[in-house]
Amino acid sequence: MAGLAASGSNPDVELLYDINGLAKDAPHWFDRVMEFVGEYGILLATVLLVLWCWLSVRRRGGEEAAPSVAALVWAPLAAGVAVLINVPIRGFVERPRPFVDHDGLEVLVSGKTDFSFVSDHATITMALAVGLFLAHRKFGVVGILLALFEGFCRVYMGVHYPTDVLGGLALGTAVALLLSPLAMALLTPLTKAIERSPRAGWLIRSRKAAAYDGQGAVVPGARREAGAEERDLAA
Repeated sequence: MAGLAASGSNPDVELLYDINGLAKDAPHWFDRVMEFVGEYGILLATVLLVLWCWLSVRRRGGEEAAPSVAALVWAPLAAGVAVLINVPIRGFVERPRPFVDHDGLEVLVSGKTDFSFVSDHATITMALAVGLFLAHRKFGVVGILLALFEGFCRVYMGVHYPTDVLGGLALGTAVALLLSPLAMALLTPLTKAIERSPRAGWLIRSRKAAAYDGQGAVVPGARREAGAEERDLAA
């Protein structure tokens, strides 16, 4: 892998220089923004997106609340599993960072001494995004767009080749999708049990959603309003 990357005619290297060249032409303040966004910002934004989706799911309630929350729980677990799988991959490929083999790159983050393939950042954000997509399509699409932008940022910063990013996106997707049937089979009964709990049920449904189903009908056993009781008596 390292030998291929060293070839000047390799499209991977050419695309690296094209994208990283944007950092040379950009203002210093913009590079600092991209450095923060690529290193921390998108990861934080994706985590916040997962939390936002959880709030939306529990507020909406309905029969899909427990499976959706199970998928949201799976999202960070999938990211963790994907990173663990990446450890032996990096050790096997042993691809140096781009700036080790290529001169003239604008490296925005110093101190990167580990191997390059595959990108942990791309792996984590895509695994989170795919898990989010399993829970909620619209939130998931936003998460996938964030993951793609994360990959662009890593090349822009000069710390990864484009193929490092593609490998990370593929790894995160594969882990989140291929292991999701097993994860959902294990997590959904757990979230349904939590949903039935008087104390922890709010983690799955808000109190308002727990009192009413998705069509606004009163759930059996839920407290009815005084006005509704009076109308029933009058009838």
